[in-house]
Amino acid sequence: MGKSTREAYGEALAALGAENEKIVVMDADLSGSTKTGTFRKAFPDRFYNFGIAEADMVCAAAGFAFSGYIPFASTFAIFGTGRAYEQIRNTVAYTGANVKIACTHAGLSVGEDGGSHQALEDISLMRTLPGMTVFVPCDAAEAKKAVKAAAELQGPVYLRLSRPNTDDLTGESSPFIPGKANVLRDGADAAIFATGLMVGTALKAAELLAQEGISAAVLNFHTLKPIDAEAILNYNGKVRAIVTAEEHFTVGGLGSAVAEVLAGHAGARFDRVGVEERFGQSGKPDDLFREYGLTAENIAARVKALL
Repeated sequence: MGKSTREAYGEALAALGAENEKIVVMDADLSGSTKTGTFRKAFPDRFYNFGIAEADMVCAAAGFAFSGYIPFASTFAIFGTGRAYEQIRNTVAYTGANVKIACTHAGLSVGEDGGSHQALEDISLMRTLPGMTVFVPCDAAEAKKAVKAAAELQGPVYLRLSRPNTDDLTGESSPFIPGKANVLRDGADAAIFATGLMVGTALKAAELLAQEGISAAVLNFHTLKPIDAEAILNYNGKVRAIVTAEEHFTVGGLGSAVAEVLAGHAGARFDRVGVEERFGQSGKPDDLFREYGLTAENIAARVKALL
């Protein structure tokens, strides 16, 4: 088991800060949890704690951006994308401000904090905003690359990070090209498109299918906007079934993004695995994932049903 993507985020921020004095970091009184505290210790004069005032934080981040800095604003995903949505929309996205919104504790994997804190609509909110890039890394190594890419991109970026430690699925040499999905496993019968914490689960599902003689590809969509339409249409033309897997509502996230690309194209049968028309609840992440069907077994069953 490797590190969490939030921990990798903290380390990557500190490394970036050493390379570029234009990097500034702000938090909403959660730096111990979001891991921005790593940057705060290294560069206290470039760290700003706004307290529980997320709207102020986002507007200040835009001010920093228009003053030539590269601000990373962090809090939990439910507060960053929910409570500060209007400010992200009007002050950041509408103006094209070079602000990086990096939110941790997204999805069911927040666990015992419960449904009030489990953001399952954050990708949907951010993906609809014109000009917003959306990154959802699957492990620590990919999170570090996403932070670096976010800093190099001009314009607003949403970075979705998670609480629990993850398996190491990628390495330092793995490619990270914004908007380009990575094929982790190829297959001829079906394709599983996954993002974030569901990438590892998708690989396990492919193993289960292989035991039954079904060849399933697994693609890691670390970027949800811009979505890799070329990869989606390529697999739509060469497999018989496509299933998406995400730790998010099936509305508005990866499943919706893929459906938008597939609309009007004949080809593979299509299904989505995600949270369907329910809020989260308190529990251990593994138990919640089972309760909501975010399992390798369910992904494999959906693939088989399509085939």
